[in-house]
Amino acid sequence: MAAGSIIIQGFLVFCFFLGLTSSARPPPPTGLCAASVTPQGYKCQEFEVKTQDGYILSMQRIPEGRAGGGGNKQPVLIQHGVLVDGMTWFFNPPDQSLPFILADAGFDVWIANTRGTRYSRSHTTLDPSMPEFWNWTWDELVTFDLPATFDFVFAQTGQKVHYVGHSMGTLIALASFSEGRLVDKVKSAALLSPIAYLSHMTTALGVVAAKAFVGEITTLLGIAEFNPKGEAAGQFLKMLCSKPGIDCYDLLPALTGKNCCLNSSTVELFLKNEPQPTSTKNMVHLSQTVRDGVIAKYNYGSSEFNLMHYGETRPPIYNLSNIPHNLPLFISYGGLDALSDPRDVGLLLDSLKLHDGDKLTVQFIKDYAHADFIMGVNAKDIVYTAIVAFFNRQ
Repeated sequence: MAAGSIIIQGFLVFCFFLGLTSSARPPPPTGLCAASVTPQGYKCQEFEVKTQDGYILSMQRIPEGRAGGGGNKQPVLIQHGVLVDGMTWFFNPPDQSLPFILADAGFDVWIANTRGTRYSRSHTTLDPSMPEFWNWTWDELVTFDLPATFDFVFAQTGQKVHYVGHSMGTLIALASFSEGRLVDKVKSAALLSPIAYLSHMTTALGVVAAKAFVGEITTLLGIAEFNPKGEAAGQFLKMLCSKPGIDCYDLLPALTGKNCCLNSSTVELFLKNEPQPTSTKNMVHLSQTVRDGVIAKYNYGSSEFNLMHYGETRPPIYNLSNIPHNLPLFISYGGLDALSDPRDVGLLLDSLKLHDGDKLTVQFIKDYAHADFIMGVNAKDIVYTAIVAFFNRQ
């Protein structure tokens, strides 16, 4: 395989496990249900949800397990990392895939697809070809996307919602809960490989990339799309790989930590998915989190601009200690995770130190890295069974 191809594939894996890429290919007209769910023998329904700022999000519902069964089932909303679409959860066979496992366990399963991903690329007035379509960061996912999906599931079911997030899907939930959002509609939350504090990220390439995104990447691309397969992004990647000490030939363990339990065919299935853009502004915001060591709203780069947007010279902080102390939380993290480093998870847990003791469940898996939580062949036995038990206790 050509070196350039190896580098590009490795970069796509990097973006995926940060929760930043998915397929750029136009979606099948029938959507995710027909592509990944109904072929496995499960019922599936497609929905569209409009956010308050005009984005039209695709959602899927698996109302029951493969064996059927009616009744008033408890809803579960599953949120992928930022700009990895809902197909992320379906790369493994059904008996290893979290949505199917939850459905077979008697839950009413809902799959979220964040703005900009292949099934959520519509807007009431904007088009993806317009820079304005990409003028957002994960702040807007906290303010608009997550509330829209929660409100929709709550309206459809009339019940409070269990939540599962991985990686960046945990950050937007924690930030939302800290501002008092969703707390009247969430029943409990399971946070896998949580991304909150990022100051101890141990991958050299990740640190270099974060510094670059805060700096020259805005000059390369402006505030619009960041397309990992575009020419500008390709030049950016070559620049990163030319840095001393950066190895672009073995990126998966270097970036995620040494995943213990991945099936190579599952990784290959992911790599067959074309990458798609995220917003450059969102990449910059993620990198600010690495650089600054705090969980804050987007920094516009000057006191004047911050004052204009926030009424203060510094971006407001998301204070995670404000998360309701009686909200049931399940946190699972890995000892070998280079992105959700155990020291950073320790900072997260410290911010939750006043949480009610019987409402916080923490699982540490010493051999797990970032990808094992969604694609590990043994994740069902180690993680997913624990999630089902946690939900059933609430």
